Amino acid sequence: MEKKKRGAVWTVGVMMVITLGGKVLGLLRDRLLTVNYGSGPEANAFLTASRIPRVFFDTVFASAISACLIPVLGEVLAKRGKREAFRFAGNFMTVMALLCAVLTGLGVLFAPQLTGLFADGYDAGTAALCADLTRIMMPTVLFTGLAFCFVGVLQTFDEFNIPAAISLISNLAVIAYYLTLNGKYGIYGLAAAFLAAWALQALVQIPALRKKGFRLYPSLSVKNDDMKKVFRLLLPVMVSTWVLPINQTVNSNFGSRLFEGAGVSAVELAYNLYTVIAGVFVLSVTNYIFPRLTRESARGDGGALRETLRSATHTTLFVVIPMTVGLFVMARPLVNFIYGGGEFDDFSVGITARALRYMSLGMIGYALQAVLSRAYFAGQSGRVPLIAGAASIGVNAALCALLTPALDVAGIAAASAASFAVNAAVLAVPLKKRGGWFFDKKFILDFVKLLLCSALMGAAAFFARSLLEGRAGKLLTLCLPAGAGVVLYAALTWALGLEETRFALGAVKKLFGKFKKEAGE
Repeated sequence: MEKKKRGAVWTVGVMMVITLGGKVLGLLRDRLLTVNYGSGPEANAFLTASRIPRVFFDTVFASAISACLIPVLGEVLAKRGKREAFRFAGNFMTVMALLCAVLTGLGVLFAPQLTGLFADGYDAGTAALCADLTRIMMPTVLFTGLAFCFVGVLQTFDEFNIPAAISLISNLAVIAYYLTLNGKYGIYGLAAAFLAAWALQALVQIPALRKKGFRLYPSLSVKNDDMKKVFRLLLPVMVSTWVLPINQTVNSNFGSRLFEGAGVSAVELAYNLYTVIAGVFVLSVTNYIFPRLTRESARGDGGALRETLRSATHTTLFVVIPMTVGLFVMARPLVNFIYGGGEFDDFSVGITARALRYMSLGMIGYALQAVLSRAYFAGQSGRVPLIAGAASIGVNAALCALLTPALDVAGIAAASAASFAVNAAVLAVPLKKRGGWFFDKKFILDFVKLLLCSALMGAAAFFARSLLEGRAGKLLTLCLPAGAGVVLYAALTWALGLEETRFALGAVKKLFGKFKKEAGE
């Protein structure tokens, strides 16, 4: 069991590093856009045109592929074997590819109308350019659909590194275009480069699929039992995945009423940082456990499913609780380092840091709802996530109305944090009846240990930050307190016997020994 746990921690760690690399390259890609095109008409037209296919795909197909393919595919694999699993995957891919192709055609045909829907304030020249770029990039819907399908198959067969690396590879392709061909082909070439990058996300997974023995069996059948399960699960899954964009829209509306509209940027920038920091880890964990949960659910192995949930939640809290405390304490130095300077003055830093500080309080709920929802999707049940999502939206809207007049951006952020907590609570309670309840005495004791270690870490980081502010540069003011906090947290959790620290230190020691041995040779 310990060897298996260590392997899981190592796999999630590798996925985190790869995912983080993709995020960093994404930031560099966006910076190259602003360096080359500023905020002029070409940049605006391109950003809108690239957003249109992504929004359509995310709304219609992303949930179907990510939350419906893996559970059904895992069940077919467990009950009927690899060949039948590949047949179902081929059927699913064929249907999704056809639907994506239809959507692509509609997007190309109605590009001017879509431009008006997404950006009705553009002048005629910018609108025409946006429509042209939309036509070039609309096929990304098809390539994205194929890439997501390939990801689902590979994750079902326990291959996680290649799917995690696809955004890293596509971002490298776009960066290469900026550095070599942008001066010759300009914004139209950039649109083509984005399209090629999305095609590359699908293509780079094909060798890994072949290694797993995958064979494509095309079929347009939608009436077989497996596809019926997909469509039965699809609607509640789709609605539950709309929670985040709906809540973000509500938050943006309230933010637009603050500081002459500056509340929007404060909340949006805080949320972007929040999701990069929390999302990399949480996404790595959920992507790793989801295929396993589907297999355990398909076998009816309640004990294994409960242990997987317990282990994933324990590991998630081990990282997320100190993240919460660290963000709360270090919000201002972080915002100042990432965004501060130029037109982003001290006032802007202050309101963004305040939003980030209160938003961080929802990180535990954010992580728990991401993990727990996978248990329901793995069991092909979308009713509870649908109810949890509706409750989350209601709580967010009500608390925004109640708290924003008194607390401005902090009220919006606090409402968002509370909505995550409500979502997680609604998901957790029914697990007791389903046999997935894992919050036993040992788990609660470890939770208290994590809170204690995180609180002491936060106090140390706050003290170090207080000593450095005004006396050191932005980077030192951020990194030294954060680094001291991480070291203290590791020492405290090791002293209290938390298993994740032992596994992590063991992995580092093993890796160091391997490098030392190779160097000696």
